[in-house]
Amino acid sequence: MTPPPTGGPGTPADAPRDGTTAPPEAPRNHNSAPPEAPSETTRRLRPLPAEPEPEAERPAAPRPASGPTGTVAAPDPVRSWSAPTATGEGRPRVSFGEPEGYDEHARPHPFGERGRGRGRAQALAAAVCLVLGLGLVTGAVTGSWLAGDSGDDGARGAFAEAGDLWHSVPVDQLFPPTVRGQGAGPGGADRTWTRVAVAPDSGCEGAFDPLLAKLLDPVGCRRLLRATYTDATQSHVTTVGLLFTKADAAAMTSLAGRFEKEGLGRREDLMPLPYAAEGTVAAGFGARQRASWTVSVLTDGPVVVYAVSGWADGRGVDEPESAEEAMESGAGSAPAQAGLGHEAQGLADRVERALRKNVGPATERPS
Repeated sequence: MTPPPTGGPGTPADAPRDGTTAPPEAPRNHNSAPPEAPSETTRRLRPLPAEPEPEAERPAAPRPASGPTGTVAAPDPVRSWSAPTATGEGRPRVSFGEPEGYDEHARPHPFGERGRGRGRAQALAAAVCLVLGLGLVTGAVTGSWLAGDSGDDGARGAFAEAGDLWHSVPVDQLFPPTVRGQGAGPGGADRTWTRVAVAPDSGCEGAFDPLLAKLLDPVGCRRLLRATYTDATQSHVTTVGLLFTKADAAAMTSLAGRFEKEGLGRREDLMPLPYAAEGTVAAGFGARQRASWTVSVLTDGPVVVYAVSGWADGRGVDEPESAEEAMESGAGSAPAQAGLGHEAQGLADRVERALRKNVGPATERPS
């Protein structure tokens, strides 16, 4: 037989099924909320604690979604901004470091330090260069003192050496027996001169006309050497002279400046006198036979080099002309047409070169 239902319409749903009588229900208080059952079956969500407002530069973190069973999914500690960090702070702090630059070796460095580092490096390099430069200068000066060959001392030594050549060098080196002048004639023609007479070395008394002697007086006269040459045809004669003075470099420079600025080398009244030797083709070579001349005042030695030329047949010259003028293109004077300007200038240049070779490289220069 089927047992009767455990409860009828009048039986409460929570009455015991063993037939016992349930205890009377406690009276309800309408002013208080009913107590919650031990297990909650509602889908109501628990309120979450309020989160701090996100910073202005970061977007708000998304709210967690509900799980498939209706429960709230816990936030991922790794992806959540509110996850605790090792330092105990609620959110990671982000700091923007000082921007970096790179030097010439591609090494990073903070901006602003490169200029300071480069300035220090440049200052150090300048100090090192200064020390090295002072050391080099000091060493050079000390070496010059020890060697006794400084530039100024060398120039003074060569100048003094040139003043002693009149008695330290053989006459054949100062006035070679034969002098070759390649391209020294008119139109670049070659010339050859042969020495016919050498005057004894002497002083300057009576060796120059009074006006030229007065002009040369400030530099003094230490010794005068002279020689006379003739050309290959023996048509022309030329006297070359070396006046060794007592002057220093400043006085020689001053005299050379006067010749240059005042054009004294072109003045007929400042012609040197020739040396006429008996028994030679130059026997009749006197003051009236002077046709062309040149005077050169050296500044690197106490020497005045001069030359004067004329005809070997003893003819007189009414209008002599300086070698500088007679060698000009288109010159039509008798000395110019005969090439006597080239004779005087060419021979003087070669004797001056021979003089410089005896002094040494310090005074050699092309003429």
